[in-house]
Amino acid sequence: QVHLEESGGGSVQAGDSLTLFCSAFGDTFNGLSTYVVGWFRQAPGTGREFVAAQNWNGETTYYGDSVKGRFTISRDNAKRTVSLQMNSLKPEDTGVYYCAARASRDRVAMSAELYDYWGQGTQVTVSS
Repeated sequence: QVHLEESGGGSVQAGDSLTLFCSAFGDTFNGLSTYVVGWFRQAPGTGREFVAAQNWNGETTYYGDSVKGRFTISRDNAKRTVSLQMNSLKPEDTGVYYCAARASRDRVAMSAELYDYWGQGTQVTVSS
């Protein structure tokens, strides 16, 4: 069992930057190196939207179209942490951001249903 915990959310102005962090606890033998990790977000009244995901060594990374060029996902397997650097934030980036892990080293996925573990989420609010 893997427990994920997000931090770093908050309220910012449009154009600002914010970094989210995800720490993994529990059954993380070999750090996080056996997991694909990802970020999703959910705005009120909408479904969970794919933001970014990365394979075990960072060589394969996917981004959602709405965040390409503005967000960067990174990971430190030994420290069991995942980060999401968010630049040039827009009001439409507002939502609850979730960290997720999939028990696969390389099968990066954009579908939430394919992830095995989830954090509780952290709120990001961007004001215009």
